[in-house]
Amino acid sequence: MKKRILVIHGPNLNLLGQRETDVYGYATLEAIDSELLREAGELGLELETFQSNHEGALVDRIQEASGKVDFIIFNPAAFTHYSVSLRDALQAVKIPVIEVHLSNIYRREDFRRHSLIAPAALGQICGLGPLGYRLALRAAREYLERDKEADRP
Repeated sequence: MKKRILVIHGPNLNLLGQRETDVYGYATLEAIDSELLREAGELGLELETFQSNHEGALVDRIQEASGKVDFIIFNPAAFTHYSVSLRDALQAVKIPVIEVHLSNIYRREDFRRHSLIAPAALGQICGLGPLGYRLALRAAREYLERDKEADRP
């Protein structure tokens, strides 16, 4: 049975390719998702993507993933810095998560340098543009394979 990965994109990421291209680059969200779907297939993973500009919709999608998804790759975007509800949702579902950011949040404004999501995540990838998502996908696969091997007698 294929492992299921959920990629969640937060607010304003639907504007990638148009918005602050000096920070986020020219890749659109559709292009990023398309590349992730292709790579997931090559890695033997099932992949679903979801984007919302609404905090509650993101919380709902995380909660709906419980028991249905093996791993979450999450770019919380601006919610990174102040959403306790997203952090709580991630901790409640107990699904392993990697936090991803296209830009290096530690090289930006002071308020962007703190992540409320990071303590709920296995790790964080930032500053590598769309490549960060693909690295997270590979890390998720490796983590799940390692976890599966640990369950063997």
